[in-house]
Order: sequence, then C-alpha cells, then structure tokens
Amino acid sequence: MNEFDRIATYLAPLTRGTDAALGLTDDAALWQPPPGRAVVLTTDTMVSGCHYLDADGAEAVAAKLLRVNLSDLAAMGATPFGFLLNTALGPHEDEAWLAAFAEGLGADIDRYGMPLLGGDSVATPGPAVLTVTAIGTVQAGRALRRNGAAAGDDIYVSGTVGDAGLGLAVKLGGLTGLPERLSAPLLQRLHRPEPRLALGRGLAEGADAVLASACIDLSDGLLQDLGHVARQSGLSIRLSAPALPLSEPAAEIVADMPERLPELMAAGDDYELAFTAPSGRRQEIASLSRALDLPLTRIGEAVAGPAGEVVVLDATGAAVEIVGAGYQHFS
Repeated sequence: MNEFDRIATYLAPLTRGTDAALGLTDDAALWQPPPGRAVVLTTDTMVSGCHYLDADGAEAVAAKLLRVNLSDLAAMGATPFGFLLNTALGPHEDEAWLAAFAEGLGADIDRYGMPLLGGDSVATPGPAVLTVTAIGTVQAGRALRRNGAAAGDDIYVSGTVGDAGLGLAVKLGGLTGLPERLSAPLLQRLHRPEPRLALGRGLAEGADAVLASACIDLSDGLLQDLGHVARQSGLSIRLSAPALPLSEPAAEIVADMPERLPELMAAGDDYELAFTAPSGRRQEIASLSRALDLPLTRIGEAVAGPAGEVVVLDATGAAVEIVGAGYQHFS
C-alpha cells in the first residue's frame, strides 16, 4: 500500500467519526474547545530499541504509546479529547505490523474515549519513531501543576511503585527464576500502564477547590519526579521508605532481596500520580480513594529546605542511600 492507502485503511477508522478530524482528508484538524475549559497539550515519543523491543508486539507498543500521553493529561487533571499521531516506520514495520498497531490503538481509543485527529506518516531507514500529541481540557484555573507544593503538605502516591522497574529487570534478564504469578503482573505493568485519569480529574475538579497543591506522573521514577516537584516548588521532600506502597509481587521480591527497595524508588515507567496536598485535606483524599477504589498512600511530607532535595528515611529515621535517582535520556 502507498501512504494514502495506509492512512485510509488503518488510521482513518481510528478517528471514530470525530468531526474535528475531518476524516483525515485535510491539512489539519479543526476543533473549538468548550467554553470555560483550558486546553492541555502534551507529547511523547517512543523509539524502537530504546523504549520498546521488536518482541514486545505492535499492539502493546500502541497501548503504551497512547497511555503514557494519557498519564501526562491525568497529571494536569485533564479530560482527554483526542490525539495526533506521527509515525516514522522502518523496513521491519510492514503492513501486518501496522494492522496490529492500529488494532492496539483502536482498543484504547474506545477504552479512553480519545480518537485520532490527525498526524503524519513517513518512512525511515532507521529504527521506528512513534510520537503521540495528546489533547485534553481542564476547567479554567484548575490545572494541576508541579510548582504549588508548600512546606507541611503531605506527599501521596497512587497505586503501587516499582512494578514496572521489576518488570523491566525480568524482561532484560536481570531478575530471573520468578514464578509466572510474580513475573506476569510485573510485565503487565511495564507494557500496559494504567493512566490515572479519574484521579487527576478528582484532584483538580471533583471538589469545591482543587485538592492537590502539586502533581506529577511517575514516568522517570518516584525520586526523580518528586525532585521536579520539590525544585519547582522551592522546597525539600522527606519520604518514608516503610510507607511506600508495594504490590504483592514487589513486596515478595523485596522480602527476599531488600537491597532492591532503593532501586524501586528510582525505577521509571510506573505512570502513577504523585501529588502534594495540605494536611487538612486528608479526609477528602481518603474519600476520593474510596470512591475510585484506588489506594492513595501518604508517603512523606514537603519541608523547608534546599530546592529539589528528596531524602528517603528508613524506619529508624536514618537516610537511605540511593544509587541513581531515575531515568534520563541525556546524562
């Protein structure tokens, strides 16, 4: 198929008939945001051999590509509207690969109500490069930011941390001999993260006032990402290692290999939300946790101190030594 046949066959159906997409037949999409809503824009790129492997499968690649962008919208408290897709596909990504990729996108388009609006499709002799630009909206003046934390605020994290890092270790052979009951859920967390959209909306728009003073999604590791919040807010963060929420597989692994706990705090790809909130909001956050059936665990406190500093304390109050603070492309 040529480029335009590919678009018509595999990508145009992913618009799900959304008027803004114009059937992917024009130079750009055309959208009028609802009154009183601020537009939220984010973009993420995945490169073959860097962010995923050929063995991962096109459907899983599509799911992760869309979900990491949805996680960014969640961190701002936004509701998804649609997305733009740029694909630079190499010789390995044949028509069968594209069909599976489109099927994976379609499943999540229907799950999250976020249709394709447009984009670009090119060929490359090198590794495939896939980029999604996600578009959402949030009530004007209520977007969650990284820079609003204050000394005395509680630090929370949703779900569990470290699962994706352990999944990556399993995938790359750095963690062997696990039974499938442990390895399978860890690999699932790595390949198909769950963007916390309902939580983001609840923190931003679900009360008389914004519940969270600052928020970030955990893409590059709990420590590094909370470091961004601390830096942007001009303060320090103290975390309690015993308070960190671990899944059953992670807890079992750490019980056998306690030296892995610091690694889990630095591991990326969890795509949970970490947020700060005044201590007076604890009951409201507990109610939100129950309503969403999602654990929201208080793991520390924002304190006055050097901007960007994140310190982890053990059960005795001693600082935990951390080797590596998180993932960086350029270091």
